[in-house]
Amino acid sequence: MNIPPLGPEITYAECRQCGTLIAGLDGRYSCGVCGWVNHHSEGHGPLPRAEDDVDHGVGGSESNRLS
Repeated sequence: MNIPPLGPEITYAECRQCGTLIAGLDGRYSCGVCGWVNHHSEGHGPLPRAEDDVDHGVGGSESNRLS
């Protein structure tokens, strides 16, 4: 029986720019050696929406914790 993971899965790849072995979440990578980053659409699944976050504020700028 193959049970899918409940959360993000750690995946590994070779950096396309410098060849360093890098780890990422669900196929989204960022190399700490040379700074290469793959496009978010190359991931293994859709990114969650802000509205799916349980801590997402509802309303205008008054709910923005950074302002």
